[in-house]
Amino acid sequence: MPVQTQKPAITLSALWPDLALVGFLIAFDVVARLLPHAYGFLPIAASGLFAARVLRLPALAIIVPVAAMSISSWLAFGPDDWRIALIVYAAISLPAIVGILTRGKFGAIGTVAIMLPCSLAFFALSNFAVWAFSGMYSLDLAGLTQCYIAALPFLQYTVAGDMFWTAVLFGGYWALQHVPAMARRSH
Repeated sequence: MPVQTQKPAITLSALWPDLALVGFLIAFDVVARLLPHAYGFLPIAASGLFAARVLRLPALAIIVPVAAMSISSWLAFGPDDWRIALIVYAAISLPAIVGILTRGKFGAIGTVAIMLPCSLAFFALSNFAVWAFSGMYSLDLAGLTQCYIAALPFLQYTVAGDMFWTAVLFGGYWALQHVPAMARRSH
């Protein structure tokens, strides 16, 4: 009979670095959302993917985009229609979920490539919610088409922001891990 090995439990003291990173990412995302920016050019989706890839307890990654959106909405934007908010929060959490599911399977290029379908899914889902629940568009194919056409100018900023922030977060993480060792070797 094979011996079953149990994974060691993650202790609270071992989780402090994860909790600190989660707190930092949430705060960073809230500040980025509250500061002036091109609409959609935000680090929130990239933060979710990054957290899913680097945290010891990857399930914590889903907290990052949900908390960042909730806190920044509460601080500055006021309540949305709960149906729209639910879909937007689910859509902005997709990179974290995909990051958990693909953890350890892709290198740098693959990780950046994961973000593009997540950006497109966010665009499709969030604008579908606006069409379905905002009352701004007729609830027919013409209204849906009008909604997506009106949102097209924002798609470029969402994709560019997601790609940029993914590169910044993962590149910064790589640099923190490798540059000190490279500097020591060069002396």
